[in-house]
Amino acid sequence: MHVHAHFLLAIVLGVPLLASQPAASVSPADLARAIQQKYDTVSDFSADFEHSYHGGVLRKEAKERGTVLVRKPARMRWTYEFPERKVFVSDGNRIYSYMPEDKQVLVSPVPTEDDATTPALFLSGKGNLVRDFSPSAPDAPDALPGTLTLKLTPRRREAEYDWLILVVDRATYRLRRLITADAQGGQSTFTFTNVRENIGIPDKEFHFTIPRGVDVVTNGQPGR
Repeated sequence: MHVHAHFLLAIVLGVPLLASQPAASVSPADLARAIQQKYDTVSDFSADFEHSYHGGVLRKEAKERGTVLVRKPARMRWTYEFPERKVFVSDGNRIYSYMPEDKQVLVSPVPTEDDATTPALFLSGKGNLVRDFSPSAPDAPDALPGTLTLKLTPRRREAEYDWLILVVDRATYRLRRLITADAQGGQSTFTFTNVRENIGIPDKEFHFTIPRGVDVVTNGQPGR
């Protein structure tokens, strides 16, 4: 499931929409602008998540869950707790993907401003929903009651996903679910609960120490 590690960075958690006009009258473009404008005011957040994946070339089915912490600029910690433990950490400069069962840590740089349409940059505030995506109404709105949905198609082709859907609570405008589709026909769904915003998450949460005895792979090259 490592392919999802970098996609995880796309998540725009706990971002309420602007409530200046009734939800029913908000067009997809207005909804995208509202999400982006409010997201700019969120400096950090935490949440519980459940991740499910199905389809793809191998017709894979998987369910996982854990917790996430994010703080701008570009700091995050995803801790998968079930069914196996995995940790993905960004300290603002590098991304560490740690799979304890494999005794391996993958290290890669945080994408730069030139990669502004990549998912990772939404966490650092560099990406922009209106600039980087074409918003539209989903063909089949999410079945969650009391929600609004927004489909976002990247304006330039992305390697890890074809489109994504944001599902937000109609009353509170908080993100409830994120759905994505990849080129292999697979679909990922992240469902979020217990979202808390602007709570002052400390630096120590985004520090990663490479454990002893693990293999380290940096930009595809083995190392220590």
